[in-house]
Amino acid sequence: MTDQLTVSVLGTGIMGAAMARSLARAGHTVRVWNRTRAKAEPLAADGAHVAGTPAEAVESADAVLTVLHDGPATLDTMRRAAPALRPGTVWAQSTTAGTEGVAELAGFAREHGLLFYDAPVLGTRGPAEAGQLTVLAAGPAEGRDRVTPVFDAVGTRTVWAGDDGAAAGATRLKLVANSWVLAVTVAAGETLGLAEALDVAPECFLDLVAGGPLDMGYLRAKAAMILDGRLSPAQFAVTTAAKDARLIVRAGEQHGVRLDVAAASAERLERAAGLGHGDEDMAAAYFAGFDEGPAA
Repeated sequence: MTDQLTVSVLGTGIMGAAMARSLARAGHTVRVWNRTRAKAEPLAADGAHVAGTPAEAVESADAVLTVLHDGPATLDTMRRAAPALRPGTVWAQSTTAGTEGVAELAGFAREHGLLFYDAPVLGTRGPAEAGQLTVLAAGPAEGRDRVTPVFDAVGTRTVWAGDDGAAAGATRLKLVANSWVLAVTVAAGETLGLAEALDVAPECFLDLVAGGPLDMGYLRAKAAMILDGRLSPAQFAVTTAAKDARLIVRAGEQHGVRLDVAAASAERLERAAGLGHGDEDMAAAYFAGFDEGPAA
């Protein structure tokens, strides 16, 4: 293929592993690294080279894709990769890092002469595994031809949100979108919990709203996961959702907006994690509504 690249994927959790597989399927040479190497090892079967260190992973890379837990983890990893980074290398950071985090990452990119793209994605495990994510991107127009093959491999749509990655336009859009996703997810769990407490069959509620303005596919997807006990493997984990909720609250505070729903969502997700549901799908926030667990 004419646009074949060597792409280093740093972070092979739910999203990073799926994105690495999509890149390999598209014909790119893929090098991967993860803090816990065992999570990266299965990617060898997909043709990826599993590196022992971030520096080894980025050596000779045309593009670096970071898909780590948060901004600090991303910055730490890139510092460890720094000795092997070549000036001019494209860096697409897909971590939901918050606006302050993106500014720090962009500063690192400037110091090392990297072509920086703020590029969080919309989508969960299923779309990621199918290469059907939506990429939200911000970065210089003159380098987009070099990063576009990466975005095209992992997603079906790229939404450009500015020419300056440091301005975090893509991350700002991601935080707005995630505020809605988290609100709907937490509300779905609360609604099912209330139905249970009032001896109302959840199916009666879902039938009541079916096909009307109160119905939505996301409600039904998350409700089904709760009702059927299909919370693992997570599409989007409770702990990650809690982190994102805190970033949303922080962004609101910085800009004079009080986000009560996001703050409550963060508390509820953190409570669910404390109850042992941190690695389950974020729909498991449902369990945070019960002091001693839901009734049998």
